Amino acid sequence: MPNFVDTSPPGQCIFCRIVSGEIPAAKVYEDALAVAFMDIGQVNPGHVLVATKRHAVTLLDLTQEECAAVMQTAQRIAQAIGREFDPAGLTLLQANGREGGQTVFHFHMHVVPRHAEDGVGLSWPRKEPPVALLRDYAERLRAKLPV
Repeated sequence: MPNFVDTSPPGQCIFCRIVSGEIPAAKVYEDALAVAFMDIGQVNPGHVLVATKRHAVTLLDLTQEECAAVMQTAQRIAQAIGREFDPAGLTLLQANGREGGQTVFHFHMHVVPRHAEDGVGLSWPRKEPPVALLRDYAERLRAKLPV
């Protein structure tokens, strides 16, 4: 299992401080497991972060209940964004580990309203391996699925 390191000093995680109320935030929603608040680095108007209330670094650290709560909250936020900002599209972004693009080491998901030519770019190099190799990858992953 990957080892993603939490680089925050104990008790200093910015999202934990937002959850506790130590740092003010423009909260949109919260329940027992998740909190949604405006991203201070707005990509487009309505850009919201959905985070777990409990400190967990990555997706791999969440309980199934927390996973469900974050996705259900993201869907509710997306519906509100659609009603208020009427975006042409929507991007959900969640990164794990420094090499995965994670910059705050507390699990969170971005819910970003999107518009034509908004300057946001999401691209990666397509490798297109042969089908036999894809089947091998699938078989290897099936063998490692948790029960």
